[in-house]
Amino acid sequence: MLKGIHLTLMMGPTIAAPVPQPVTDALTSAQVTTSAGQRSGFQLTFTLGKQSLLNRTLLPAGFFDPKVRVIIVATINGMPNVLMDGVITQQSVSPSNEPGQSTLNITGEDVSLVMDLEHRRETHPNMDLDKQVRKILLNYLEFGFVPLVIPPLFTNQPSRADRTPSQASTDLAYINKLAQDAGYVFYIDAGPAPGANLAYWGPEIRVGVPQPALNVNMDAHTNVESLSFTFNGLSRTQLTITKTLPKTNIDITIPVPDIGLLRPPLALKPAIALRKEPLGDTSKLNTTDALLRGLAGTAEAADAINGSGEIDVLRYGRLMKARQLVAVRGAGMAYDGLYFVKSVTHNIKRGAYKQSFTLSRDGHVPNIPRVVA
Repeated sequence: MLKGIHLTLMMGPTIAAPVPQPVTDALTSAQVTTSAGQRSGFQLTFTLGKQSLLNRTLLPAGFFDPKVRVIIVATINGMPNVLMDGVITQQSVSPSNEPGQSTLNITGEDVSLVMDLEHRRETHPNMDLDKQVRKILLNYLEFGFVPLVIPPLFTNQPSRADRTPSQASTDLAYINKLAQDAGYVFYIDAGPAPGANLAYWGPEIRVGVPQPALNVNMDAHTNVESLSFTFNGLSRTQLTITKTLPKTNIDITIPVPDIGLLRPPLALKPAIALRKEPLGDTSKLNTTDALLRGLAGTAEAADAINGSGEIDVLRYGRLMKARQLVAVRGAGMAYDGLYFVKSVTHNIKRGAYKQSFTLSRDGHVPNIPRVVA
């Protein structure tokens, strides 16, 4: 590994422990992707010699079998960062006649996968959305889940006489549906300590202290290897919901409120919604449920600007993290300012540590007076 950077690999059936030294020595590359809106994943590549411990003992014994837990920690200048807490989903072996060229590739997904393996039929009587989520997360304490559940902006606790929430899916699918109904997101964030995981259910967080600025076109101060932006004018849509007045057949159309109710804008000049369309059939829903569904639909198409690029970790000085804010400098008045980091991919090899990333926000021109480093 590079000077100042140390990679730790831990594996085990449920409780992961540091791997034997021969496994660490055989590791040639690691790739970890953390992405907002979808499950995170990882891939590990090992050399596989004929007489190696991996080939003779660990592989036949099931050390790399699917569902084995994997924790990857990168220590940068003495500061540990848990990159991934996941489970193996696939292994592949590529034998070669060339000495030292045989490889073992391990692929996996973050630990939320364990919530998506068993179909359940359950009811959750007299429970708000957030209470249902807390109840379900109690099933996964052995994976170190620490719930951070935010009550919805609008609440509507169903009574038994009204309707009883019922689940006929995996726990992950059901929690994701509850998040979508509330205009929220759900994800598992590994760390801060190995074996612990933050189970977050709430609005997409777009506030807080931004990460160090990405400097482009700034000569010696430039710290990105590439950075580009795309503005899609058709990405935003003004959604409406239709409600039928009680005891009448009169339908009324209600514009969905601005998504700023759930996440503050990052641009001074938000993109204009060029399209207008109804949000499916909401006439049979009560007002609260219809409004929550409308906010969820608006959240999915709020960002008009997307950026992508790559950094060298040593030059940037720290790890960039997904689902947080980052500042951009040197891209011009239209594109400077704060962005939401949608995804980060760690590409780690011996002698190199780079991160590719994608950014997003709602429009042009920064809404902060000055971008600081």
